[in-house]
Amino acid sequence: MTLTKADIVAQVYAQGKLTKAEAAAAVERGLDLVKDALSLGEEVLVSGFGKWSVRQKAERRGRNPQTGEPLILPPRKVVTFRPSRVLKAKVQAQLKAETAGGGAPEPEPKKPGGKVIRPGYF
Repeated sequence: MTLTKADIVAQVYAQGKLTKAEAAAAVERGLDLVKDALSLGEEVLVSGFGKWSVRQKAERRGRNPQTGEPLILPPRKVVTFRPSRVLKAKVQAQLKAETAGGGAPEPEPKKPGGKVIRPGYF
């Protein structure tokens, strides 16, 4: 399921402190602040969530997929997002919780000598 802007507004409104119009305006203003900062080339850091930054990509060779004709793609700016350790840990905890209820864990493979083989330990 995708979380949309309307879903975020509804959840802010559900907190009961703002009207629906105020919640929509607050969410929209927050997103505008992020967009404005990124358009100026600034980084946006939300502690416990992650950091957005703008990166310059150099021009590169490409080709027209219809004709196969080679061409040069111009330089451009791209927005990148790097999640915080807190967000990464929360996503991993959710993944572990989802896979934990899936039944009995698989037994660890053993070497001919009876030793357990663990990934990353060779």
